Amino acid sequence: MLKKIILSTVFALCVLNAQEAPKASLVEVEILKKQEINDLQEFVGTVNFDKKSKIASESSGLIKNINFEGGQKVKKDEVLVNIDSDILDAQIKALQAEVNMYEVQLKNAKKNYERYMALVEKKSIAQKVFDDSKTDFDVANQNFISAKAKLNELNIQKSKKVIKAPFSGVIVEKSINLNEWLNQGTQVATIVNTQELEIVFNLPISFINGLKSGDIYDVEVANKTLKATLFAAIPSGDKLTRTFPVRFKAESFDGFVFDGASAKIKFAKDSKSEALVINRDAVIKRFDMDVVFAVVENKAMMIPVKIITYSGTNVAIEANGLVDGMELVTKGNERIFPDMPVQILNK
Repeated sequence: MLKKIILSTVFALCVLNAQEAPKASLVEVEILKKQEINDLQEFVGTVNFDKKSKIASESSGLIKNINFEGGQKVKKDEVLVNIDSDILDAQIKALQAEVNMYEVQLKNAKKNYERYMALVEKKSIAQKVFDDSKTDFDVANQNFISAKAKLNELNIQKSKKVIKAPFSGVIVEKSINLNEWLNQGTQVATIVNTQELEIVFNLPISFINGLKSGDIYDVEVANKTLKATLFAAIPSGDKLTRTFPVRFKAESFDGFVFDGASAKIKFAKDSKSEALVINRDAVIKRFDMDVVFAVVENKAMMIPVKIITYSGTNVAIEANGLVDGMELVTKGNERIFPDMPVQILNK
């Protein structure tokens, strides 16, 4: 009886331990290898807004409404300022009535002209009567065209009483106040497009020779990586430093970028060195650090790493504890934690 109790207890403990033991996480690994890489050199450049415009008034008049403030985001064609147009509105109304009158006169003159044309062909009326009807038709037509042209001119002037944003961006300067008189050409605001950036780096000629217009490079701005397109290398440079400005175009991220902010870019040197290289999928973010997970005795060991450079799908890394031939997790690493049991699927 005692023997049965002991056996039952041992069995229960084994089952309990089996239930409490954590399951191994399934992962795939690659071997960390030492190989030759190009050294990188970092350059610091300056961010400029590609579009910057001083918005000026195309018409004179009293400011009736201001629909923006400094620092405000606006969209393209959004109305920024309304200039008083009461007198112009009255002129447009009067001229519209005149256009309508000339239109009626033209219709009547055209009917008479067409009727007299049929009669003169039958020689039912005198030639002078027909000639007079043609003259009346021509005069009515010219009066109508002239009045429409004047009305169109006034409508154009009316459109200039509304100042709109030329493109989407941020108002960085407000230059006017309500009820202020504007003259033609008076500046009302300055707007910048914060989404389209120009980034300028001053590079030695040895690096410029390896660049190609239209190629895309990674540029770091405000701790974010942007895809920047090489736009142009300016042949006029600094004679003291022997560097030349190289311009890149980039689309900004959703965050705000300041005009004049610093940017960083890295280019490969001609010299080479050895480094430990692995597929870039092995490096993930954990606790705001770049880390890899090595498999040691079937357990995950987290190692913070420093990225040296990227090369295609691979990344060169360095850290204490990394050795050539070490197995690093490339798939499934987002699901594991330090000391967690792992099972390698592709071993």
